[in-house]
Amino acid sequence: MSDTPNAPTVAVFRPDDERLESAAALLSELGAEPVPDPMLAVEATGAVPRTDADYVVFTSKTGAELVSEAGWEPGDQTVCAIGPATADALRAEGYAVDLVPEEFTSSGLVAALDDRVAGARVEVARSDHGSAVLLDGFEDAGAYVHETILYRLVRPNGSGESAALAAEGDLDAVCFTSSLTVDHFLEAAADRGVRDAALEGLADATVGVIGEPTAETAAERGIDVDVVPEEATFDALARETVAAVRPGRE
Repeated sequence: MSDTPNAPTVAVFRPDDERLESAAALLSELGAEPVPDPMLAVEATGAVPRTDADYVVFTSKTGAELVSEAGWEPGDQTVCAIGPATADALRAEGYAVDLVPEEFTSSGLVAALDDRVAGARVEVARSDHGSAVLLDGFEDAGAYVHETILYRLVRPNGSGESAALAAEGDLDAVCFTSSLTVDHFLEAAADRGVRDAALEGLADATVGVIGEPTAETAAERGIDVDVVPEEATFDALARETVAAVRPGRE
């Protein structure tokens, strides 16, 4: 917890591992009082990427760790990471990363490979909740695309402390890191019987989201978004969200 008097309460929804710990620590460093509320849990499928692809695309740190645990070896394939966090995770597992797009999004990755993949086999290795942007984009570029589901993302039992706080008007800000965290937040609120009240609480809070796809999901669910950092990283999201907490909410 932050030692700053009247520190703003900021909910964070990362998986309940070192990512949640580091996210909470960063919020504390920024002068906020973190509300760690894991909205995602990983269920590994045991699958690994195909070995006959020309390009293999990874979209998360979790995917990098799971393929390493499964003993996957890329051979001559071009290994692509959606952003620096994923690239660092791949390198930490001993994999060489050949490409990271300038824009750390699905559309940015498609743009980086658009003129290279016509007629090539592209393997997309990720969770069961990936957007269609990668698959459709590579297909439009003329690639033969295959998706391997490395893990499923589910909502942990007992999640929803942040929803209860929002319903009581005691949450100053939230940091949504994916569309799924938005949906799981609302599901948790509904399970606690406070969905409408939680939405009202978010209307008075500062809502930060990690990128435009998450912003679109939030808007579709009736949530007004205040912060979308230019760089799609949690560090940028946390810093900009804490800085944007509305005067009077502290």
